[in-house]
Amino acid sequence: MTEATAWPGSVPAPVARCEAGGGKGEGDAEEGPKGRRQGAARARWKLLREVLKKKHLKDVHLRQASIRRFASFNLFSAEACKRINEEETGTWVQYTSVFYPEYSVSLRCNNGLLDIEDVLTSFDNTGNVCIWPSEEVLAFYCLKQNQMFRDLAVCELGGGMTCLAGLMVAISADVKEVLLTDGNEKAIKNVSDIIIRNQNAGIFKAQTVSSRVLRWDNETDVSQLEGHFDIVMCADCLFLDRYRASLVDAIKRLLQPTGKAMVFAPLRGNTLNQFCNLAEKAGFSVQRHENYDEHISNFHSKLKKEEKDTYEENIHYPFLLILTKHE
Repeated sequence: MTEATAWPGSVPAPVARCEAGGGKGEGDAEEGPKGRRQGAARARWKLLREVLKKKHLKDVHLRQASIRRFASFNLFSAEACKRINEEETGTWVQYTSVFYPEYSVSLRCNNGLLDIEDVLTSFDNTGNVCIWPSEEVLAFYCLKQNQMFRDLAVCELGGGMTCLAGLMVAISADVKEVLLTDGNEKAIKNVSDIIIRNQNAGIFKAQTVSSRVLRWDNETDVSQLEGHFDIVMCADCLFLDRYRASLVDAIKRLLQPTGKAMVFAPLRGNTLNQFCNLAEKAGFSVQRHENYDEHISNFHSKLKKEEKDTYEENIHYPFLLILTKHE
């Protein structure tokens, strides 16, 4: 794995940021790192018991335990959208790039409430409640580097309820094809509706934009698209031990021989390093970038100094990984 130069080339967003779900492994609550983790764990188990018993969350501490406190690098703004017709459901927001305001897309976001049956039976629900900071950064990076996608076939893996990054490619780049995927059927139903609404608005530059359920550990899902894509990208998908090796395998098989993968993810303990090790063993050359954008690096430094109670770089600051196949 090598350190190299990245590929060449503030407005709050309260509506689209969920305040439910605890998130992808972060801790909050009590004083001190260990105390915060233990307090958060106890609170979340109590929260789960309350949900299972179908009780109301009257305890303020319980409600706070479910809040993902750091939400955004302030790269996008969000404004509520009017419903086009009475049949539309859910909360629609207009998501606009702060740095590239000519690029804007309509999203339907989860209101933060998950059916307990979904939590217990569905494939990975983490992307169904929030747009995570890594996804936001990937989406911004795609806009900044949109020329890299010209005439290529692009796939986003694990894009959750919105696949924001893939949508930014579809509206900003002269790209041949964009496929938006997630392993969760409920997420992809929402993404499909998002595609339809934005297609009707005529904002896509991509020749083809589509969505489908794609589980990294499902042989049929992966084999049907084997060797099809020039670029595969994902954000904050490395933390699940059970699926990490499957993700590496899926990326390798989905890419053309000369293709590249672009992965944004925080350290999350040793999970990013574990992914890099698996990728190298699978035959990838891995380039790892900590400083890939001046604004994000500066904002990251500011957050570390001024938002110590809410911002933890281990779980919030995404690194950029570029994976290429060995020839």
